[in-house]
Amino acid sequence: MVDKITLTIDGHTVQVAPGTTILKAAEELGQDVPTICYHDHTTANGLCRLCIVEVEGSRVLAPACVAQVSEGMQVHTNSERVERSRRTILEMLSSAVDLAEAPEIQEMMAEYAADEHRFPEGEARELPILDDNPMFIRDYAKCVVCWRCVQVCAEDAQYTYAINFTGRGFDTMIGTFFDKPLLETTCVFCGQCVGVCPSGALKSKRQYLLEQDFSIEEVMQATQTRRRRRKRKE
Repeated sequence: MVDKITLTIDGHTVQVAPGTTILKAAEELGQDVPTICYHDHTTANGLCRLCIVEVEGSRVLAPACVAQVSEGMQVHTNSERVERSRRTILEMLSSAVDLAEAPEIQEMMAEYAADEHRFPEGEARELPILDDNPMFIRDYAKCVVCWRCVQVCAEDAQYTYAINFTGRGFDTMIGTFFDKPLLETTCVFCGQCVGVCPSGALKSKRQYLLEQDFSIEEVMQATQTRRRRRKRKE
């Protein structure tokens, strides 16, 4: 069995263990490959495609977070083709999603000179803010459908399975089964979904109320009152 695989990334040679992804191999060299859906504590899924890289001999660009290295592989992380594709992905995303609370994605937009107005005919998500529990606010107009929250709610962390994908195509979003309020699901309000959200779509209720200029006393009253009501119902 081969102990190490040798490949070249942007002209630099690196040796890594078999099964290593291109993303991790690039990190060994200190090469920065942008990601949105990838998180160190969730299973890589390659959904956002922002981490695409060019592999010599391959017809299509490869998602670095899931594509594994091979002996002699020649990888280009910043070729003209790669940068053009990343720019287009960001422009398409910004045409449909409110990225006002996604600073990391905004930085990527600036780095790749992405034009947020390139697709003026794009249909922006217009969804109501869901305030159905005392702990979290769900603003899916800001959701980039990265799947991080679903993964930590499932087998990557909590094994609660309170949320998942709903809808198809452009209407795909994160939701509960049968669109039930969170209080009527298996959610245990651990907060891990909020912790991995990259776009502000999930936010603690207290943070949200403070941002709406509620006083600390009003925030405490609002959240505690709901908890007491919940207990009385039980």
